[in-house]
Amino acid sequence: MRTIYRSAVGRCKASIVLLAAFLCAAPALNAGPRAPQVEIVPGQAENYVWVNVGHVEGHLAVHDSLSGAFSPDSSTLAIVNKDAVVLSDLAAGNIRKVLHPKLENLRDIDIESANFLDNNTLFLLGIGIVHEKGQVDRPTPLLGFLWNIEKDALDGKVDMFGAGGGTGRPRYFPRIKYMGIYKDSSFILWSPVSRKAVEIKIPELTREPHLYSFSPDGHWLLLAQVAGGGSPNPIVVQLSEHKFVDVLSGLDSTVLSMRFSNDGKKLVTASEDGKVRVWSVPDWKLLETLSGHKGPVRWAEFSPDGNWVVSGGEDNTVRIWSVSDGKLTQTLSESHDPIDTLAFSPDGNYIAATTDRSVLTWKKTPTGP
Repeated sequence: MRTIYRSAVGRCKASIVLLAAFLCAAPALNAGPRAPQVEIVPGQAENYVWVNVGHVEGHLAVHDSLSGAFSPDSSTLAIVNKDAVVLSDLAAGNIRKVLHPKLENLRDIDIESANFLDNNTLFLLGIGIVHEKGQVDRPTPLLGFLWNIEKDALDGKVDMFGAGGGTGRPRYFPRIKYMGIYKDSSFILWSPVSRKAVEIKIPELTREPHLYSFSPDGHWLLLAQVAGGGSPNPIVVQLSEHKFVDVLSGLDSTVLSMRFSNDGKKLVTASEDGKVRVWSVPDWKLLETLSGHKGPVRWAEFSPDGNWVVSGGEDNTVRIWSVSDGKLTQTLSESHDPIDTLAFSPDGNYIAATTDRSVLTWKKTPTGP
């Protein structure tokens, strides 16, 4: 195994250029959809609704975006169930395959997330117990490795993240296919495909941000929940300059998620105050405040075409909003637990949401001829 931090880092003054280049079987698994509980808001003229088509025991990425759990062709959803990965066939509504990842000298692997790199390769994150003859068993740091779906076998080497200590929690960003690690005013962005990394140093950043997000084009970095910071207003970093250039002002509640639209022209934030906010990029002006959740909103994300925002939170609901006018179009209430994260499929036809113990999916379904 190889430790990722300094050993994999190629320092780079023009980090924006490099970053842009890199952006190139349990019975419970058979649980079906829950009874439809779709609230269509009166006055919204839509020709489809979102209908619940799946409810599976397990989870997706509960701390990071789960968009990578969808295969690139939107046919499959990868669901973690303890030490297994369940591949759900979205169109057929059944289980396509169950993977059982095993690593040499490791036992009790606890998989945290499964992200598709292509239709036949998963990037898995998890922890395990090192078991060596004559040695005391010990837990591993976070592990990352590629898994071949067809062969149900390891594809390449296993890497360790943050083994040296002093780093923030590693985060995986499915959209740019990068692992991000914070340490000492720097972000290490590591690619599981090329196994190369770039270091981006932000001299003004002296404390760990517990939440951060990169724009798809690699131009911007948003920082929030900065340790010891008194302001909830996220900080805007221009990556080409490696410095703070703006803030998202006017917030008086902690931001819990930040996600850019695919074209990088908008940003959506979800907050403890129960509000979802849409911002313009790069002037960072507030465009819409979406109100309706009862309690903190844990996650919000744009549809692939940027026309919709989906949000979920501690009121157990998933809500879908129109970006053009800020109107709520549907409320999905099948979940019995708070929503941790959610995402649209790449083709925009499915929504998946995860709680700490189950995954729910909805399909876009026409309402008329």
